[in-house]
Amino acid sequence: MRHIIAILLQNEAGALTRVAGLFSTRGYNIESLSVAATYDPTVSRITLVTKGSDAVIQQIVNQLNKLIDVVSVEDMTTGEHIERELVLLKLKVRPEQADAVRGYVVRNAGRVIDPASEAFIVELTASEAEINKFIADLSAGAELLEVVRSGALGISRIGRNLRVVR
Repeated sequence: MRHIIAILLQNEAGALTRVAGLFSTRGYNIESLSVAATYDPTVSRITLVTKGSDAVIQQIVNQLNKLIDVVSVEDMTTGEHIERELVLLKLKVRPEQADAVRGYVVRNAGRVIDPASEAFIVELTASEAEINKFIADLSAGAELLEVVRSGALGISRIGRNLRVVR
């Protein structure tokens, strides 16, 4: 099963390496990884996507909690959460297809960033499944040149907050 794990981590040199090392030494794959500072400049937030059984994920969470730089960990998949991913697509669009492609992008709440026919660039923020469908549909009407995906970001719904406890 796919899991989104949110980790608050001390913003220290080598901290991310220790988290990634925990996964690699145990043979777990990281499907996507996003890291950024939080409102507290001493703490960063990692949003990590991996696959495994509930028992394997619980073992990962327990191991992460043992790392000295880790402040808190949450498997967001166990509760209600909102998940989004950003994708940028570069397409080669025939002039006669440009309006249809533009219309499809807008109907799906995307944006055309650059409408040049030799490098038509669009963006969309949506769930992983919606992005997969968006890519498949667009590539049917245009030549897909490049795909850049951010990986999942997630936030728990009301009542659950991943934060630094002081």
